[in-house]
Amino acid sequence: MSSRLTVLDFPRFKAENRPIVCVTAYDYTFAKLLDNAGVDLLLVGDSLGNVIQGHDTTLPVTLDDMIYHTKAVVRGSRKAFVACDLPFGYCHRSSDVVLEAAIRVLKETGAQAVKVEGGASVVDSIRALTSLQIPVLAHVGLTPQAVHAFGGFKVQGRGAAADKVLADAVAVETAGAFAVVLEGIPAPLAEKISRQLIIPTIGIGAGPGCDGQVLVVYDLLGFYDGFKPRFVKRYLEGGDLIHLAVSRFAEEVRNRTFPDHEHSFND
Repeated sequence: MSSRLTVLDFPRFKAENRPIVCVTAYDYTFAKLLDNAGVDLLLVGDSLGNVIQGHDTTLPVTLDDMIYHTKAVVRGSRKAFVACDLPFGYCHRSSDVVLEAAIRVLKETGAQAVKVEGGASVVDSIRALTSLQIPVLAHVGLTPQAVHAFGGFKVQGRGAAADKVLADAVAVETAGAFAVVLEGIPAPLAEKISRQLIIPTIGIGAGPGCDGQVLVVYDLLGFYDGFKPRFVKRYLEGGDLIHLAVSRFAEEVRNRTFPDHEHSFND
């Protein structure tokens, strides 16, 4: 059985110009399917607040929520690297608080890294984690935990604001992050950042110039019928397929054609 990817594989991928494939996962079954399909990085995102819990933002998600779902994803995967989001409120507090949260994640779930949203404002947290050999996946640009500060889910880094996003990316690299998610920024800026950084960049709504790409699994498969960002490509209309299958099941139950002889114990 092949061994699980490690934090050391990601700089190698960038050096080899081998794009990194990242998909979010929240449970055992999807983790197993995605792992078998060859995904490199399974991100247990606090986007579960939207697609699993039905919230408008990721802010209500708790650390216990993240630990619960990450445990399931780790159990369902064998080869992919697994990273877990630290939810809103941890990385803007003391180093002791963020360390305690990250230690809980790694000890209780088996994940290999935590993800931290924010740039220069959270470098102290990133540095505190990496100084104790806790791998950190950074996240700059449109960071959903800052949705209220941004006035909504809006593209970041346009015009003069590009310098701040670039500075944030450099800051998280300097603090020790092994890779950085670039979300919701203009493609030319993402390409510039990707060329400048030593660590790999993983884009979402950041164009083709990144070192890898990530999508929310429910968006990728067409299961989520909420807001569809411009950058989302659906590779399956899963919602329509589920509707069709469940409708057929309901029809067969109601007309008493299911269960039939084949699907019953007859001795």
